Amino acid sequence: MMKTIALCMIVKNEQEYLRRCLDSVKDKVNQIIIVDTGSTDETVNIAKEYTTDVYHMDWSNNFAAARNESIKYATTEYILVLDADEYLEETADLQKEIASGEDYYFTKIHNIMSFDRALNHLAIRIFLNNKDLYYQNRLHEHLNIMDEGLNFKSGQAELVIMHTGYTDEMMEGREKAKRNLPLMLKEVEENPTVYNLFNMGRTYMWVGKYEKAIPFLKKAYPMSKNLTIAPDLIMTLCRSLGEMKRYNEALQILQEAVIVYPNEVELIHLQGLYFMEIGYYRDAITSMNKCLEIGDQGITFSEGNGSYIAHFRLAEWYESRNDLMKSYEHILEAFKLKNDFAPIMGKYFKIIEKANVPLEEVFVSTNQLYPISNSGQLEKILEVMYQLRHPLLQRYLTEYNVTVQDNVMATARQYARDYDGAQASWLEMEDIEEQNGEDLLLLSLILKDETLFGRTKTLLNLSQKDQKNLYKIIMDESSGDVKLTQHLENILEKALMHLIRLQEFETFEKILNYLWQGSVGVKVKVCEHLVGYGFSEIAIDLLVKLFEQNPRNISVINMLGEVCLALNYLQDAQLFYTKLLEVSENYVAYEKTYELYKKVDDEVAMNSVLSQINRKFPLCAWSKQNFNR
Repeated sequence: MMKTIALCMIVKNEQEYLRRCLDSVKDKVNQIIIVDTGSTDETVNIAKEYTTDVYHMDWSNNFAAARNESIKYATTEYILVLDADEYLEETADLQKEIASGEDYYFTKIHNIMSFDRALNHLAIRIFLNNKDLYYQNRLHEHLNIMDEGLNFKSGQAELVIMHTGYTDEMMEGREKAKRNLPLMLKEVEENPTVYNLFNMGRTYMWVGKYEKAIPFLKKAYPMSKNLTIAPDLIMTLCRSLGEMKRYNEALQILQEAVIVYPNEVELIHLQGLYFMEIGYYRDAITSMNKCLEIGDQGITFSEGNGSYIAHFRLAEWYESRNDLMKSYEHILEAFKLKNDFAPIMGKYFKIIEKANVPLEEVFVSTNQLYPISNSGQLEKILEVMYQLRHPLLQRYLTEYNVTVQDNVMATARQYARDYDGAQASWLEMEDIEEQNGEDLLLLSLILKDETLFGRTKTLLNLSQKDQKNLYKIIMDESSGDVKLTQHLENILEKALMHLIRLQEFETFEKILNYLWQGSVGVKVKVCEHLVGYGFSEIAIDLLVKLFEQNPRNISVINMLGEVCLALNYLQDAQLFYTKLLEVSENYVAYEKTYELYKKVDDEVAMNSVLSQINRKFPLCAWSKQNFNR
């Protein structure tokens, strides 16, 4: 026999969304009850199109009271609770959900967010119409399922509640949370339940007061065992710790949590991110691969953290180690899973450019991965290519006969190495935007163009001294008297990276000579660019010079060891990693030394390093698993 179910809602000024919500459920429920708390738009009239059970209630800043007001009118066996900006998918079958006869059901809510992302979480939205089940808490209302003496049984609904407007609600919610903090503090003081402590901590985190959030969350944590809110509480606590840069403390909590909740992808994903923050590269990779194994699942999880975002993270991390083969494998999988996500698209183009894949091959493969069938898709790929200053931007503009702003066309020509065309375009423009200042500087360096540089000066926020020095560099008028400020160093370092990409080596060498008179930091960045784009041998020569001048600089030693190891200069790598351990006791030096000994198959040395890691870095997981294997 079919069970009856009522939709119970509280609304205020929801004319934009209400009709969509009610259309999605009108043929799936036996009763629709709507309690309005003071609408001044068409909300009440829309509601009356669907039901006669429309009631008014004066708003008293108490969500639980309003929810309880709505459910008291239900005459059905079960109750479904939705907000106006939520709706059910067409395939949702409420009868199938409640057929098992449980007292309440956890239901997945799919929160559609900005930038093509989504957050999924579980909440009790279907429950028995029972006088002993009611809402508590004026601000963060929830059913009283944890009250002593109650023995309700729970189930898991298969349907998904779709929720739009999530980002807007977050922004409004932050302002409301700030206003409600005094009320919440009073409620926690009077009734320090796990829910109130959790909500207090979450609210403090939400408004950016992480140091105040942590004590409430730590107090709630031991009380949350066996509750459905536990994974979400742990996430909130660990994120707050992470915002305070207390990564080790967060990882200690996550170490236990991922064992207790092995299918909560959000916890494992965060663990991977924090491992990377403290340089535990191997453990970070392991955690992210675990995310891919279990996929997008858990009580609360961001869509993609067990799929395309995990692949994206792995692509980033392998790229950071200049392992372009593995980086490409993961970004390709990410692109296949989510080809309309701009960060993935951008990373894909960046990695294949570093791998020196011919442009024609890139164009063909991209069209297969991202077939363009509408203007929105074309606009997205053009925007990504423009931001990257990608050499294929001009090809796409020509192929699809796109008319764009003059600055975009000039940029496209410049990075396709049509320097004369770009020069003419820039000089024809009356006004050039600040975002193109570095583009003009780059072209003026390549062409030694005084006129172009004249239009650049106001766009780069240069001091008079920087302007004079930059003019000397561009026009080759320096006699060794140019001293670079940090601002000018940064500008030239970015230009040098593009010179490597464009393979303008003559100009590159000129700029390198100036940068080599600057700080150690900028010299290391130059070497990173060279290695990243496949010029490791040149980088080694420069790094050796740097090492001779700065024999205890950790960044220089680390990079020399890394590049030598990648090129199989194993004796040199051992020399530099031994030196790194002399000058640095940080974890990264030990992990890289282990990689070296693994490459030369020295098991005794490997176990020696593992022993030291286990003793000095107790949070490290992979070393314990590999010791004496």
